[in-house]
Amino acid sequence: MNFAQIILPLNLKGTFTYKVPADFLDKIEVGMRVLVPFRGKKIYTGIVAELFNDFEETFVPKEIINLLDNQPIVPKQQLDFWNWLSSYYLCNLGEIYRLAFPSSLKLESETYVRLLSERTIDWQNLDANETYLLQALEVRQMLNLQEIEAFIPKKEIIKTINALIDERYISVDEKITEKYKAKEIAYLKINEEALVSENLAMILLKLDKAKKQKDLFLNILSKQIDNPENPIKKSLVFDEGNFVNQQLKSLIEKGWVTEYYLEKDRIDSYEGEIEEIEELTDNQKKSISEINQAFEEGKNVLLHGVTSSGKTHIYLEKIEDCINFGENVLLLLPEIALTKQITIRLEKKYGKKLGFYHNKLTDFERVEVWRKIKKNELQILIGTRNSLFLPYENLGLIIVDEEHDSAYRPRDQNFFFNAKDSAMMLAEFYQAKLILGSATPSLESYDLAMKDKLRYVSINERFGKVDLPKFEIIDIKEAQNQKKIVGNFSQKMIDEINLQLDHKKQTIILHNRRGYANVIECETCGHVTYCSNCDVVMTYHKASNELKCHYCGHRSGKPTICPSCNSDNLNTKGVGVEQIEEETQKIFSDAEVDRMDVDAMRKKFAYEKLYEKLENGETDILVGTQMISKGLDFDNIELVAIPKADSMIHVQDFRAEERAYQLITQVAGRAGRVSGNGKILIQTYNPAHSVFELIKNQNVKEIYNYFLDERKKFLYPPFVKLIMIELKHRKEDKINRASQFLGSILRKYIPEECILGPEKSPIARLNNLYQYQILLKFPKNKNYKIYKELLLKSFDEFDEITAYKSVKKDIFVDF
Repeated sequence: MNFAQIILPLNLKGTFTYKVPADFLDKIEVGMRVLVPFRGKKIYTGIVAELFNDFEETFVPKEIINLLDNQPIVPKQQLDFWNWLSSYYLCNLGEIYRLAFPSSLKLESETYVRLLSERTIDWQNLDANETYLLQALEVRQMLNLQEIEAFIPKKEIIKTINALIDERYISVDEKITEKYKAKEIAYLKINEEALVSENLAMILLKLDKAKKQKDLFLNILSKQIDNPENPIKKSLVFDEGNFVNQQLKSLIEKGWVTEYYLEKDRIDSYEGEIEEIEELTDNQKKSISEINQAFEEGKNVLLHGVTSSGKTHIYLEKIEDCINFGENVLLLLPEIALTKQITIRLEKKYGKKLGFYHNKLTDFERVEVWRKIKKNELQILIGTRNSLFLPYENLGLIIVDEEHDSAYRPRDQNFFFNAKDSAMMLAEFYQAKLILGSATPSLESYDLAMKDKLRYVSINERFGKVDLPKFEIIDIKEAQNQKKIVGNFSQKMIDEINLQLDHKKQTIILHNRRGYANVIECETCGHVTYCSNCDVVMTYHKASNELKCHYCGHRSGKPTICPSCNSDNLNTKGVGVEQIEEETQKIFSDAEVDRMDVDAMRKKFAYEKLYEKLENGETDILVGTQMISKGLDFDNIELVAIPKADSMIHVQDFRAEERAYQLITQVAGRAGRVSGNGKILIQTYNPAHSVFELIKNQNVKEIYNYFLDERKKFLYPPFVKLIMIELKHRKEDKINRASQFLGSILRKYIPEECILGPEKSPIARLNNLYQYQILLKFPKNKNYKIYKELLLKSFDEFDEITAYKSVKKDIFVDF
C-alpha cells in the first residue's frame, strides 16, 4: 500500500492523501498516528484512515515523515464510528479527531526563531522590537512565538520577524515537542554496600561532623529496616526532618544513598475494601429477566424506572454479568460532578477495575485513562459524552443513565452531536449491548420503545415498595386574591415548609433561573442594561453585586443611577434563584438555608461540602436550579416546593413542556425516598394547564400520548427530522445577505414546505456575532437520505462564494 488517507486535527473537509515511504510500507496500519507536513513547514499528527495502492495523479502527494506508534492506536470500530458521526451530523473528521484525542497525544510542530551566526549584526539600522528580539536570541539561541510575545506586542511580531529574515539575521524552524510527561515520584534507599555492619559503623563515624547529613542518613536507614518492601518517598523524609537537597546530594556523591524515580498515575485508584453486590428485589429480578431476554433477541433496552426504583442496582447486575464474561463496560452520565453517590457505590464494588473520564480531568490525566483503556487495564469506565471516543478493545455493554438529559446534546461545543443516539451507534459497531435508563425518558426514546425498536422495560414502584410522592397544585392567583401570600410564597406553601422544619425534615425549593433578578429597570425612563456583546438583557446577581450576561460571561457593576436619564429610581424586575433564597431566609429565619446553582458551586469542593451538610442534616432548606434534580439521594428530604412553575413552560422551545415534566418529576424523586411521605407543591397561575394536570395524575402513558399528539399536530420530532442551520458573522448586513442566498439555494433543491426561514435567531447577536437561522423539517422515510445529499450539494454551492468564506456555519442535526 503506497498511499494513505490521513485525518488531520483541522476543521477541513475530508481526509488528505500522503505517500508512504518505503521504510514504512511493512509497518504502517490503519489507526496509527503519523507525523505529516501540511501547508508549508507546519507538521501535524494525523491518523491513518485508509491505505491504498493507486490514485489519479492530479498532484504529487507529500511523504509521511514518521510513524508514532508500533500498532494501531485507534480501533477500527472507532474509525467506523467517526465516519458515521461525520456523515450523520454533517461535521468534518478533523473536528471529531480534535475532540476524541487528548491534546497531548496530538503532537504539533511549534514555530521557533533561530539566530544565524554567519552575519555580523548592524545594530544601528534596527528598530526597538528588532533589537529586543536579537538580544534575546543571543542569550537563548531559539525562541518560540509565545516567548517572543512577552516582550514584543502581538501585532508587531510577524512584521519584526519578516524584517530580520530579510536581513538574514534569523531563520524560522518547526520543532516537534512531546507534550505528555509521566508523573514521577522520587524515592530514596541506602545502598547495599553501606548496609554491611563494618561499613555502616565507618559511615556513621565519618558523618559525626555533618549532623544534618547523619540525621538524614539515619532517617532513611530506620525506614528501610522497618519496612524493607516499601519504597521510601523523598518528600516524606524531607518533610519530617526539614532536610534540603544539598545534604542529600552529599550522601549520593559519597555513594551511600541512591535517589530513583517511579512513575505514578495522576488519578488515585480506590484502595478500600470491595463490597458484594446487594440482593435484588423481586421487581428488579423481573426487570433483569426482561433485559436478558431482549439481549438474547438482539434488542437494546429502554429501562423506564420511577425515581428511587433501584435502576442503579440493575446496572450493577448487568455490569457484573459483562465483567464475568470478560468484556468492558461504559457507563455514561450527563454530569460527573453531580453523580457522587453512584460513583462511590461503584468504587466500592469494583476498586481499581473502575476508571473515570470527564472534563474536570487535566489533559495528562486524560492521556493516562486513554492508555489504560487501550491496554485493557480498566474494565468499567464512568464518563461523560467524550468517553464515547476512547479506544475500547472489548466493549460489551453501554449504559446511558438519565438518557433524557440535555447535557448529552449541548449546542455550545466544537460540533453538535447527541451522545445518547451516538452511544446506540457505537454499541452497534462494537456488537455491544445497550441500556438507556431514565425515570423520564425522552419522547424519541419512548416512541422507539413503543414501536419495539427498543425493548421497553418498566419499574413502576420504588425500592422497598416505598410510596411515590403526592403532588398538590396551588393556585397562586387565588392566594393573591385572598391576600395569603408573602413575596413569591403562598401561605399554604409556607405552612407546609414550617411543618417539615418542625419535624426536623429537609425541604427542596426549585426555581430554574440563575441570578437575583432578570433585569434592573429605570422606573423613570424604562432603560435596561444590555450586554455589550449580545442582544440580551444583563441579569442582576446580588451575591456579587454585579450584572452578568449568561451567554458570553460579560460582567459590569450594578448601576447606581440610570445611564440614560441620570435618575436613581432603579428597580429590579423578574425573580432569580438568589431572590428566592433571600426570601426563604427572611420567612424561615431560624432555618439553615443553602443555595445550589452554577454560581454557588464555582468554588473548589463547593458541591462536596454542600453534599456533606445535607447528609449530616445541617441544611434545612435547599434552594436551587435544575442542578438539585440530579444525584441527591438523601433519607431526610420530604418536601419539594416549586414557587414559580409557570417559568418552566413559558420558554420558546418545542421541548419546553417535555422538559418541564422531566424536571418536575426528577426533582420530585428526591422527596420521601425512604419514608414514602414525599410531597410536591407546584405553585402556578394556570392550575388547569395540561402539563400540571398530567403531572398531578402521574399517568405515564397519558403524559407521553399527550406530548406525542402535540408533536404530530405541529410536525416536530419524533415525526420529522429536524436540521437547524445557524449562520454567524460580525457584520449584520453581510449575514443577512448570506442567509438569504443560502435560503434561495436550498429552495432550488428542497421542497418549500421543508424550509422555514431564514430568520434572525431568538438572540440576534451573541458574542458580537449576528446570527440568522434556517430550520429544515425532513420526512422520516427513504427521502431523508436524498434530502440530506441535496443539502450537502447546497452547502458546496454556498461555499464556492468567496465573499461568504468568513461566514461561520453551524449545523445541528436532531437538536
